[in-house]
Amino acid sequence: MYLLDSNILLELLLDQKKADDVQRLLLSVAPRNMYLTEFSLYSIGIILIREKKHAVFVSIVEDLIENASINLLRLLPDDMRQLADHAEHFNLDFDDAYQYTAAERYGLTIVSFDSDFDRTTRGRREPAEIAS
Repeated sequence: MYLLDSNILLELLLDQKKADDVQRLLLSVAPRNMYLTEFSLYSIGIILIREKKHAVFVSIVEDLIENASINLLRLLPDDMRQLADHAEHFNLDFDDAYQYTAAERYGLTIVSFDSDFDRTTRGRREPAEIAS
């Protein structure tokens, strides 16, 4: 089961260099085995709305969460101490510590292009590693 970091979906939505890898991932893994944090959803929304891609944001919510049923999850206030510990221990910024804490709490593999996760215990995988 996989936790998709914000940069995974943004890679596809903004048609960046590894968009094809992300598309293969989304087609090869059952939606019930993919997770997205609410924090990532909001981060994606901030970026897409800033880029004037309102319809793309609505489409991603409808296509991935409502229709495909990718699992949406969140951390609770009780998780914030562990988040801060992870940020300090692994030298992560808040959003990476959030993703890491969510992956640990729910037993998920982090899928990300962000190499900051490489210095953590859980590590990360890239879409091409999973969809191959």
